[in-house]
Amino acid sequence: MARLSPSSLAVAQEIISRYPVARSALIPLLHLAQEQDGHVTEEAMAHIAELVGVAPAEVMGTCSFYEMLKRAPVGEYMVNICNGISCHLLGSSELIHHAEATLGVKPGGTTDDGKITLEAVECIAACTEAPCLQVNYRYRNRVSITDFDRLVDDLRAGTAGVAPHGKLAMVRQHIGDDRRAGAAPPDGQGQPAWLARNPSDAEAGP
Repeated sequence: MARLSPSSLAVAQEIISRYPVARSALIPLLHLAQEQDGHVTEEAMAHIAELVGVAPAEVMGTCSFYEMLKRAPVGEYMVNICNGISCHLLGSSELIHHAEATLGVKPGGTTDDGKITLEAVECIAACTEAPCLQVNYRYRNRVSITDFDRLVDDLRAGTAGVAPHGKLAMVRQHIGDDRRAGAAPPDGQGQPAWLARNPSDAEAGP
């Protein structure tokens, strides 16, 4: 369990600088904490509260609202198999049973090697691609038993091309000073930089 590390803190401060109101950075900061430890720790939430000037309860309220933010350790790869009606009709229940037997865990469990956490979830909005699943929220469509076995082999070998749980992207976003819109407080005077760059209604024409 940890607060934000020095390197994560530097990223956090850069993220906060993008927002006119520091508390608006809560969600990206929670993702940053999850990237650091694989889940969001109590200490990290307290640290984030200090950084953005809110009560720890507000950070907890935000964190607990979103399913993607985990407050307890999970596997390196979250495998979420959809069991919504379309997927169910096209074999997802059988796929889930096969996954349980293959991985040796029930939904909600993590394999002994800490690699894979299995979850059975409701509709993930890919009904035309049923049965489907997500690996760390990256979609895999029309998954057969053979596809699943191949996926597990690739995950264990580290060849699936999926970032570890908590890491949103392989390349971190950076916004240069010349591309920033200007983080002026909403109650400040004058128009923000992004508005000044846009033509007025009169200039834009009909």
